[in-house]
Amino acid sequence: MSIWGKLLGGAAGFALGGPIGAILGAMAGNAFDKKKNRSFNQSQISQDQKQQIFTISFIILSAKLAKSDGQVTNDEIQAFKEKFNVPKSELNKVGKIFNEAKKDVHGYKEIADQIGLLFSDKKILLEEMLNNLFYIAASDGKISLKEIELLKSISQSFSFNEVTFQRIFQLNLNNKSSDPYKILGVTRGNSDHEIRKKWIDLNKELHPDNLISKGMPQEFIEQSNKELVAINLAYDKIKEIRAKS
Repeated sequence: MSIWGKLLGGAAGFALGGPIGAILGAMAGNAFDKKKNRSFNQSQISQDQKQQIFTISFIILSAKLAKSDGQVTNDEIQAFKEKFNVPKSELNKVGKIFNEAKKDVHGYKEIADQIGLLFSDKKILLEEMLNNLFYIAASDGKISLKEIELLKSISQSFSFNEVTFQRIFQLNLNNKSSDPYKILGVTRGNSDHEIRKKWIDLNKELHPDNLISKGMPQEFIEQSNKELVAINLAYDKIKEIRAKS
């Protein structure tokens, strides 16, 4: 699927409730009943609505991430537009959501909690959302400490442990700065067999066919391919280190 399919189709977004519903209500200038929209019923959300929620959440979290270090830069905005190939037909809608969300950082945690709950059975989608948020953070040449703190908080909302967060974090560092063991999510105490098994499992998990079958948006596949390259380089580096010891 494309991340932009049926964005904000009909009134689906306004029926979602929770913090995402609040953002959309404010964006449209509608009155928002906080008590009524405090939560949402996961079982009543269709697959089409889930796709919309995934897209809207990514736009909102990208904007709040860009705002977290004080100012949203043109580099960050351009990185979002170019990386995710926003179609002309959706630019106005995406711009409204992004502009409303970037007013302040407040509310990102509630949105991350909501998306983490909704996609709790598809962790790979959440991993790739976090991976692409790291890409947005690095688009202005560096990832600030405030951005790292916000990304770690989002990771916790997605119920990721420290190993998973470090693996995604290390993937987004340049090759010289990254730790190959952390990229694979293993330790120096793991055996060669355990490390090889982890490497094989990650290659299977991140294979494009597997990601597409689980509903990964096409726009996220490119970043996951870079992730595969980094994982294979890390595995080669570990083998080289161990061959010398």
